[in-house]
Amino acid sequence: MKILVVEDDPTTGQYIARGLREEGHTVDHVADGRAGLVQATGADHDVLIVDWMLPEIDGLTLVQTLRGAGNRTPVLFLTAMGSVDDRIAGLNAGADDYLVKPFAFGELSARINALARRPRTLAQETLLTAGDLTMDLVSREVRRAGQKIELLPREFAILEHLLRRKGRVQTRTMLLESVWGISFDPQTNVVETHISRLRAKVDKPFDTELIKTVRGSGYRIEA
Repeated sequence: MKILVVEDDPTTGQYIARGLREEGHTVDHVADGRAGLVQATGADHDVLIVDWMLPEIDGLTLVQTLRGAGNRTPVLFLTAMGSVDDRIAGLNAGADDYLVKPFAFGELSARINALARRPRTLAQETLLTAGDLTMDLVSREVRRAGQKIELLPREFAILEHLLRRKGRVQTRTMLLESVWGISFDPQTNVVETHISRLRAKVDKPFDTELIKTVRGSGYRIEA
């Protein structure tokens, strides 16, 4: 694989790059976020390894910028910050996985290989549709029947998740993991609250309901 490492600590960056090259990968290593953005947009990489705390442009902003420009290359965040809120922030910015420092190189390698095995077809889509609803992932614009719908970031993420799995039931747990990055049930109605707000914008002003509740199971976007 061709891998980009964006890590400002020289010891950590060289350690990662050397280990990956020993495994047979091609590695580009830069030490600040601005250089990382240039490399990520100017070359075709299979995986990006991005440190959170970077000079010039921080890792969170770097990933958000790439995703906003339509770059769907898998991203593994590296950070010393390991709280649930930090993990949620990183995943919501567009990262695909998260590894807290200090880490074992074997785990880093395994996570990279897992990211590379993920199907890329969904990630390459830039326009999602359901009936008269369209979502442009590049411009971050949602329209229904030609009318622009303003969504908050979390509402956008929920709608994107449902549209990518159109016609398939998505449980509360699936949404918590995908949108909030929570792998346990925090006993909160946050999913239900956000679905209600999303429906008020996407369904209520229109004749046809797209977001369906499957009682006892979850939610589904009608095909």
